[in-house]
Amino acid sequence: MPPMPEERALTFACGDAWLVGIVSLPAAATVDVATSASRGVLIVVGGPQYRAGSHRQFTLLARDLAAAGVPAMRFDYRGMGDSEGDVRDFAGVDADLRAAIDRFFAEVPGMREVVLWGLCDGASAAAMYAPQDPRVAGLVLLNPWVRTEEGAARATIKHYYRARLFDARLWKKIASGQFDVTASARALWQDLGKAFRPRPQTNAGAAALAVNAARDTPLPERVQAALTRFGGRVLVVLSGADLTAQEFADLSARPGAWQKLLAAPRFTRQKIDKADHTFSRRPWQDQVSSWTRDWLRSW
Repeated sequence: MPPMPEERALTFACGDAWLVGIVSLPAAATVDVATSASRGVLIVVGGPQYRAGSHRQFTLLARDLAAAGVPAMRFDYRGMGDSEGDVRDFAGVDADLRAAIDRFFAEVPGMREVVLWGLCDGASAAAMYAPQDPRVAGLVLLNPWVRTEEGAARATIKHYYRARLFDARLWKKIASGQFDVTASARALWQDLGKAFRPRPQTNAGAAALAVNAARDTPLPERVQAALTRFGGRVLVVLSGADLTAQEFADLSARPGAWQKLLAAPRFTRQKIDKADHTFSRRPWQDQVSSWTRDWLRSW
């Protein structure tokens, strides 16, 4: 059997709070020749999660990367898991990310750069932080959170309602009187209103290219601006059976800044057609991990 990666529990300061994390280190015999352990991966937690992740996804990923010779670290934001402090949303964790990266570099002295790996709003947090820190060389973004009422409504109409029309179970319920047609029609009408609501005019100039624009700037524009300024390599992985992923895919398919950005050679895109939001099945997790390893070795 290959040697097991070493794991260390860590505590480190962020402001007046102590944060908790775990670093997974390669065994000396398994250090990746391509990276020589000079590039590490910091796993950025998304949603109301702690460092293990849904289905222990982040734990398994960190260990898999370390077994392949890539140091990995996962940690709890302030106010989450075992860390101290007040809970904050994904747009307010820059200090947490910087503190975690500082400690990660201290634990792996030979490391020269770091890749941020995030799911959902963890992906968006990573994207908005990356341009601020020259140590960040790349991003792995799974189902990035770019939620707006309009975008969510459009994704629901396009992907959810369309799929329901071809679902035999729906028609059986309608035929048996077990389906509330009135409530469903009301929900569809509300989504149509949101989807085709006139969009407010926004300044697409210098203000839109600020890394962390004002909170009243729509989230998609903030993320797009950050990725434009970042300039490093980016791997985007989407789930085919997830509305968050579909909202991002629909946004990035429209002609304009998003489409131009993602067409750049520094972006790599992958998709697992039947995967759910958290890639809950082990084959899906293994595929994501394999794509991450291959992408890290490719540059």
